Amino acid sequence: MTQPQVTVDSVSHAETTPDEPQPYRELGLKDDEYARIRDILGRRPTDAELAMYSVMWSEHCSYKSSKVHLRYFGETTTDEMKQAMLAGIGENAGVVSIGDGWAVTFKVESHNHPSYVEPYQGAATGVGGIVRDIMAMGARPIAVGDPLRFGPADADDTARVLPGVVAGVGGYGNCLGLPNVAGEVVFDPSYAGNPLVNALCVGALKSEDLHLAFASGTGNKIILFGATTGLDGIGGVSVLASETFDEAAGGSGRKKLPSVQVGDPFTEKVLIECCLELFAAGLVVGIQDLGGAGLSCATSELASAGDGGMQVDLDQVPLRATGMTAAEILSSESQERMCAVVKPEDVEAFLEVCRKWDVLASVIGEVTEGERLVITSGGETVVDVPPRTVAHEGPVYQRPVARDDVRQDALTADGPERLPRPETPSELRTEVLRMAAAPNLASRSWVTSQYDRYVRGNTVAAHGADAGVVRVDEETDRGIAVATDCNARFVALDPYTGAQLALAEAYRNVATSGAVPLAVTDCLNFGSPEDPHVMWQFQEAVRGLADGCAVLGTPVTGGNVSFYNQTGTTAILPTPVVGVLGVIDDVTTAVPSGFAGADGDAVILLGTTAAEFGGSEWAHEVHAHLGGRPPAVDLEHERRLAGLLAAAGADRTLTGSHDLSDGGLAQGLVESALAAGHGARIELSGVHDDAFTALFAESAGRVLVTVAAGDADAFLARAGEAGVPAARIGETGGAVLHLGDGVGELALDELRTAWEGTLPARFGPVSV
Repeated sequence: MTQPQVTVDSVSHAETTPDEPQPYRELGLKDDEYARIRDILGRRPTDAELAMYSVMWSEHCSYKSSKVHLRYFGETTTDEMKQAMLAGIGENAGVVSIGDGWAVTFKVESHNHPSYVEPYQGAATGVGGIVRDIMAMGARPIAVGDPLRFGPADADDTARVLPGVVAGVGGYGNCLGLPNVAGEVVFDPSYAGNPLVNALCVGALKSEDLHLAFASGTGNKIILFGATTGLDGIGGVSVLASETFDEAAGGSGRKKLPSVQVGDPFTEKVLIECCLELFAAGLVVGIQDLGGAGLSCATSELASAGDGGMQVDLDQVPLRATGMTAAEILSSESQERMCAVVKPEDVEAFLEVCRKWDVLASVIGEVTEGERLVITSGGETVVDVPPRTVAHEGPVYQRPVARDDVRQDALTADGPERLPRPETPSELRTEVLRMAAAPNLASRSWVTSQYDRYVRGNTVAAHGADAGVVRVDEETDRGIAVATDCNARFVALDPYTGAQLALAEAYRNVATSGAVPLAVTDCLNFGSPEDPHVMWQFQEAVRGLADGCAVLGTPVTGGNVSFYNQTGTTAILPTPVVGVLGVIDDVTTAVPSGFAGADGDAVILLGTTAAEFGGSEWAHEVHAHLGGRPPAVDLEHERRLAGLLAAAGADRTLTGSHDLSDGGLAQGLVESALAAGHGARIELSGVHDDAFTALFAESAGRVLVTVAAGDADAFLARAGEAGVPAARIGETGGAVLHLGDGVGELALDELRTAWEGTLPARFGPVSV
């Protein structure tokens, strides 16, 4: 129902009142940015135009500090890497072909600051927003994931934030009927007051069903459909994610606090089905979801990417609050809304599908000739702008980039070599148990039990496995695997190498499932771009990730940049979360995680182990230490290793596998043994001549695999032919994990008690 509008600041009024003061600074615009808007328009902006430019030129929406660095992804993407890509950077989500006419779209985005302000709704609407990005590509969402990072596990504020975030992720995703199959939970003091809530979604579609966001065809209608537009989320993520938390408030508040969006997953569930029917009926020319910046983003981006202009009448926008101004309507980030471009002759059929699904839909405008976006309200023109200046030609900053040599050199020089280490068998045994119970290594079942991981019936592997595996085609069993990873401590020590280590780990985790890694998405979480050292970290991480993708042949198809993740002057650890998607021709051949085969299987370590402890979980957990150098990364080795794992998985040689990363071999053995209740007898001398290094070093490029005892020699020869170092270090069986004379035995029951007890003890029983 159309609501009455209050005072209208029209274009004609703006032309006759050039000196009227405007609150551009309060909206996050700088003096030169405001001056540029006036130059573009040849007058002062109206209130509505000012609102549009402020949200669209925010850091979150415009990427104004990162654009100059993100171009490197395009410069390093080869023609060969592009072959599988159907849509890439710049679209709502990347799309890659996986064969048999199928395509997959996937993306990860941040909802960090809203999730600190209001944990449940911040996380829930983060899931809802990324799901709509996938819907906008013409795909059915098939799975979600949640890379999460919080302050110390025993901190009071973590007890406030974490349960709400987990409940929000689970509540929204569960109601949508989407399995949660991938993600992480990491604790570190740097995230206190600034948690990272990144949301991932994967969708599947037939290649010919791909849809893009553009407004084409003069006379085509613009239809807004889904939920009504309200005051919730005014300036929400677009502003909240573009500003540092107020130090004076101790991280507990902000000077200009916009409201966090409120989600309704049941509305979104119906919206998904409605969109899929509209796509199948061929009723959509172009489509855009309404996320950050709301209608400001949807209208300006559709018009900017199209071949003409656009006219929109805000009086036709269904509202759920009375007296909303044009600026508020354009800035609202109310959830569960989509905007479609529809041919005039298809409008009634489009609306009929919406009525069938009880989805509210309104024609709010049309595509016009020319190159202007014109928006009216209350019979007055309140916006008349070139859409590209709003959506795609915002400020581009060459922020100062400078390595803080004093800070970084001190960090590098303070290596872990000086840290006391356990030496006796008893001390080593105690350390294995302590590490198994460490907050960053302990079982995540307290979190993941709140997620529906198997809804829809196509989940093959989920949390607890190295990668989530989901069937895409129920006739052929073709499927995908997806994993996200990042050790931010490695990135802090060396941003270039650390980003490549994050890429390598996610790539390796996908490969351990038996899938062939195919493409990358990323969520680049950093501190303030106004800090030259932060920008150095960012630049180096982008270079490392892009160069690494070029070696591995996995293009970055899209992602997200999240700056201003700091409280006052204290930034988070640089955290470029990397998501890797792989394809598996037959999910029935997916390799299970851990010691999933029979007693007596041979345990084989792929890769080599060195005394690499810089940024390790052992140094962090036992000594609260961060310093030295991160492990070396060999991407050519990672590529050979992935090829071996995919081939051995496809012919069912492997009975189990598990990546070695955080916590090293010790944690890999604990998790592998507990995964299926099979103990093992391990000879650490086959790993390294020093038992401590063998157990806790975090050298990259390593995977534990098991094969039937009779296949061990042939597999070792196969690894040699593939150029992958391999050593048989033991065999499975029994109810204990025997780590040789240098450590002794640990009963599986004892390990399980340590591993499973930490999070319940910190956060209490799961609330359902």
